[in-house]
Amino acid sequence: MVGLPSRTLNLKEIKMAITKQTVVDQITVTENGTILYREATRIMEDGNELTKTYHRSSLTPGQDVTNVPSNVAAICNVAWTADVVAAYQASIER
Repeated sequence: MVGLPSRTLNLKEIKMAITKQTVVDQITVTENGTILYREATRIMEDGNELTKTYHRSSLTPGQDVTNVPSNVAAICNVAWTADVVAAYQASIER
């Protein structure tokens, strides 16, 4: 029986790039001005997606947007006019 030549695998030869990407992939503005957004977290290996998970959040008109993604904050700043914020506040005070 002829055996195959053995080869020792050098771990330095294996180079896989594992990365984690988090992006806002959906932003919705509801009728009353509430902003709904979804963040997708992707685990990638050498450019191929291994897994993806989602996290959903919501913001009400006039809410602090200091710690939200910048593209979501930009939408809030456009959508939340003084009239929208006042109407939302009036609706929750009923």
